[in-house]
Amino acid sequence: MEEGCSCIYSRMASRFSIGLLMILAIVLLMVRVLYVIYRCGKPLPKGVSQSFTTLIVLGSGGHTAEMLSLLSVLRKDRFTPRFYIAAATDNMSLQKARSFEDSVAEKPAVKEASQFMQIYRSREVGQSYVTSVWTTIVAIVHALWLMIRIRPQVILCNGPGTCIPLCVIAFVFKVLGIRWSSIFYVESVARVKKLSLSGLLLYKLRIADQFFVQWPQLHKKYPRAHYVGCLMIEF
Repeated sequence: MEEGCSCIYSRMASRFSIGLLMILAIVLLMVRVLYVIYRCGKPLPKGVSQSFTTLIVLGSGGHTAEMLSLLSVLRKDRFTPRFYIAAATDNMSLQKARSFEDSVAEKPAVKEASQFMQIYRSREVGQSYVTSVWTTIVAIVHALWLMIRIRPQVILCNGPGTCIPLCVIAFVFKVLGIRWSSIFYVESVARVKKLSLSGLLLYKLRIADQFFVQWPQLHKKYPRAHYVGCLMIEF
């Protein structure tokens, strides 16, 4: 009888210990997440590298034109090497990025290093939701592989949906202490009254370190965003 009671007590103690460890792990994880959210957007400490490995996410339509316009005024010597990523079905954006880099490389004072990559989409236009489950898994795995390979210190994006898995993985890397990537999101100038779905997710989940909008209406609606005026210039 005594042996049976001791066995029951031992099992209860074991379960209690496991439960306590799980609660402790969850608490530590939440504390780490809160710390990362607090730390996001803060100035980098002194002594950091003079150049930053930069990941630039391109998108079809006007997204690429806006991003290249932004890059045209960027200090190329600070944000290098540069990795351009576009959807696997978007060849035009990468062609424009190559042309941009070729024009920059013509300047003798600037030594450039850039690479061009493609990423799978989670869901193509018109694709069924059933098949999109599999393509979403493939896209996430591919995004994870790209992030491990590139290990960016800076991520620049302005709206294409392909930036979401990359930014989420970057945030998870921050929480786990694998790599700290500063995410800069610039909402498209076409968004006047409401954010794009990508922008809304990054804003609400506090994933972006710095969030910029180009219209005062958006700044009033989303006060944590920084209003910078229209950034689109002739390019």
